[in-house]
Amino acid sequence: MQIFLARNNVQAGPYTLDQLNIMLTSGEVFLDDLIWHDGLDQWQRVGNLTNNQRAYRPANISSPEVNDSIINNVTVFPEDAETSSAKDGKSVSLDRLYGKPERPKDNAKNAKVDMTSNRHHTPHNNVSLDKTATNKKSTAKDKVVGNVVLAPIMSRVLATALNGLLYLLAIFPLVLALTKMDVDYSKFQNIQDMDTAYQYSMTLMESLPSSTLMISQVMVFGLFALQLVFITLRGQSLGKLITGIRVVDQNTHRLPSFLKLIGTRTLLLFIIYNLLFSFTSFLGFVIVAIHYYMASKSPQNIGWHDKLAKTLVVKADSSQLVKQPKVK
Repeated sequence: MQIFLARNNVQAGPYTLDQLNIMLTSGEVFLDDLIWHDGLDQWQRVGNLTNNQRAYRPANISSPEVNDSIINNVTVFPEDAETSSAKDGKSVSLDRLYGKPERPKDNAKNAKVDMTSNRHHTPHNNVSLDKTATNKKSTAKDKVVGNVVLAPIMSRVLATALNGLLYLLAIFPLVLALTKMDVDYSKFQNIQDMDTAYQYSMTLMESLPSSTLMISQVMVFGLFALQLVFITLRGQSLGKLITGIRVVDQNTHRLPSFLKLIGTRTLLLFIIYNLLFSFTSFLGFVIVAIHYYMASKSPQNIGWHDKLAKTLVVKADSSQLVKQPKVK
C-alpha cells in the first residue's frame, strides 16, 4: 500500500503503512493531517481513519490503479519537478512538508532511502523517520531520544552560569554601592536569627541612594520579565538561548505546558533556591551540584529538576516549537 500525506496543501509520499505508524507514534504526523491511498475516493483527515488513535489499521481494501485526479490542490515546487517526471512533480520531501531545511541536492540520488522518492518506488521499511531532524545535529557522543538530541551536561551548566552572570550584572549597581559601606557580615551568619539579619538588611537598603535602588530594581525586574518571556514562548532562559538548548516535555518532545514551564520549573525552583541561598550559599550550590550529578548518571540526562517538572533539556530545534493539534 502506497500512502500519501498532505499538510497546508503540500503533498508528501508515498510511505508504507509501517512508516506511517512510526510517524504517528513519534508525533511527526498529526491527526489533523490529510491522508490518501488506494481505495479512498478523496483525501481524509488522518484522525478520522484512525479513530483519533496514533496507529492506522486499515481494513482489507482493493488496490486499483492510482487515480491521480484526486491528488490535487497541492503545491508543486520547480526544483522538485526538475528531478522527477511531470506526473511525480507533485510529490515533495518529508522535510519540506514539515517545514524543515531541505537536504543538499547532492543527496538527490539517495532520495529513496530518505523516503522522498516518487510514488513508483516503495520506500525501504527499515528507515527510521523519527531521526530525520536529529541526525543533522547529533554526533557520536550525543544521546538521542526519539526525535530529539539531549543537551550535553556541560551546556546545561554553562547556561546556568550565564543566567547567574546576568543576575549579577543586574544587581551590579547595588553591589557597587554596598562595597562603599561598612557592612557587618557577621549579622548574616547566624541562620537561627533571621529576623535580625532581615532588619539589618533593611537598614542597609535605607542607607543607599534612592537612584541606586531604582536602577537596580529596574534592571532586576527587567531581567526577570525578559527571562519569563523567552521561557514561555521558546522554553529557553537567556542562558539556554545562548547555548542553543531548550526545555521540552518528556512525552511530546515539544514545549511543555505553561504550568510545567513557569509554575514548576521556573517559579517553584526560584523559591526553593532563594530559600536555600538565604540560609547559606554553600547549601544552594550543593543542591545544584546534586541536580547535575543525577543528570550525568541518567540515560536521558534527567536531574531532579526534570523529574519534578517531567521535562527534558535538549538541543534546540525549530520543530519543537510546533504545537500539536488537540485530539478531538
